[in-house]
Amino acid sequence: RDLVQGRRTPHWSADAAVVSDPPEKAEGARPGPDWMTPVLIGRMSTVRHELKLISPYFVPGDDGMRWLAALRERDVEVGILTNSLAANDVVAVHGGYAGYRVRLLHEGVALYELKSQGKPEGSLFGSSGASLHTKAFVIDDHGGFIGSFNLDPRSMNLNTEMGLLFDSREAAAELNALYRVKTSAKVSYRLALDRGRLRWHDDALSPSQVWEREPEASAWRRAAARTIGWLPLESQL
Repeated sequence: RDLVQGRRTPHWSADAAVVSDPPEKAEGARPGPDWMTPVLIGRMSTVRHELKLISPYFVPGDDGMRWLAALRERDVEVGILTNSLAANDVVAVHGGYAGYRVRLLHEGVALYELKSQGKPEGSLFGSSGASLHTKAFVIDDHGGFIGSFNLDPRSMNLNTEMGLLFDSREAAAELNALYRVKTSAKVSYRLALDRGRLRWHDDALSPSQVWEREPEASAWRRAAARTIGWLPLESQL
């Protein structure tokens, strides 16, 4: 609608490609080099200075943590935006993600969680009502991706996904602008460590409010996410 009504303009690039998984992925076939996960990881690994990730469901796993740590060892600035527990419509996925936050912050990753924009329309394993929907990344202010791919085991190993890889400063600038808005103090919590303990900073308030547990989340959601984090379910999240 925005394009038709002239509120948005398309970005033209000679360096863009649609990438997708084949149906065989859902049947457990051996991954090929042109499948989404190897293509996207390979593209992101070319980053030289800064990588911004937007993923509503983010469960990096040990392999993902090693990959992110290697980027940080190269002095690549890494920023990640995902849903807070209060905003997440799949409590189970949050349970899989939660245990990685301290490690991410120790690595020097800038971590943001989107505030709830209303009651998520979901349950333990249901989905459709998350506040954050965009799945994208931006590399060095000139290239990136937007599509259906979350950085989680389900997208990497189970679901068939697709999206658009591009090299366009104009398109990257638009995604960067979205990232700045979505990680602003009005919209997201900034996560940090205080003597090794996880804290959520709401910098939109004056003075800033610091949460010592999942902000705006009910006791039931906190307990459910914590329990899921103890179970061997990560490969399905």
